[in-house]
Amino acid sequence: MSDPEVKINVNVNKDDDANVEQSAEAQAVAADAAKADAEVAKLGADLDELRQTLLRRQADFDNYRKRIEKERFEDSKRATARVIEGLIPVVDSFENALAAHREAEYDNYRKGFELIYKQLLENLTRLGAERIDPVGKSFDPHLHQAVDRAETTDHADGTILQVFQPGYVFHGRVLRPAMVRVAVHPSAASKEAVN
Repeated sequence: MSDPEVKINVNVNKDDDANVEQSAEAQAVAADAAKADAEVAKLGADLDELRQTLLRRQADFDNYRKRIEKERFEDSKRATARVIEGLIPVVDSFENALAAHREAEYDNYRKGFELIYKQLLENLTRLGAERIDPVGKSFDPHLHQAVDRAETTDHADGTILQVFQPGYVFHGRVLRPAMVRVAVHPSAASKEAVN
């Protein structure tokens, strides 16, 4: 080989070495970029997972808060119902006392009792109690307790003729059913028993 050929070959070898170095460097840069992209993708997936976890926890907390509020409200209703149930016999006692003493010498005493009785009923109503006073209405076994029946054709069958003891309802729950007398039409068997 001649000298010019050697120089060319040397230069070609130097170019090959430069290409190899650039190629190795490019591969390292590409590998670093791929590694960085993979890490960014992993961090993005972790971030999405954390966001989803946060949303689930917020929803769970909202549900917990709503459930606790509902339980507190229900506990409050149960406590109020117990208080009302305890006061119903007091109301009955007031009614019995007011009905028993109609004499003139008890008028001042009676007026005081009537005021206290009225306040008691107003407070029970404010707490949510409703009085069941069903005279003239149809008998409902969910609200009324039949303690007597009267055979008559003057009223429709099942009509409530008299209330012995009023009932009370609190938010749709019967605290005490009304004790009533119910009208029934006479049957053929009862007519024969009378004759």
